[in-house]
Amino acid sequence: MDSNSQSADSSDTYSHRLADIVGTLIGLLTLTVPLFVIANYSSTNVPNNQPSFTYNLKNK
Repeated sequence: MDSNSQSADSSDTYSHRLADIVGTLIGLLTLTVPLFVIANYSSTNVPNNQPSFTYNLKNK
């Protein structure tokens, strides 16, 4: 064991635990917020502006 090594204090482990929680929350928000934004702005009621072509075929 090194004589220069320091043991982990309770405040040190608390800050690491807090950093893990904050990092996890940021990761989850990064993955979920774009999905909600896309779902909110993509509507199923988009008007179809393409003209419909009808061909009249005459029987001979």
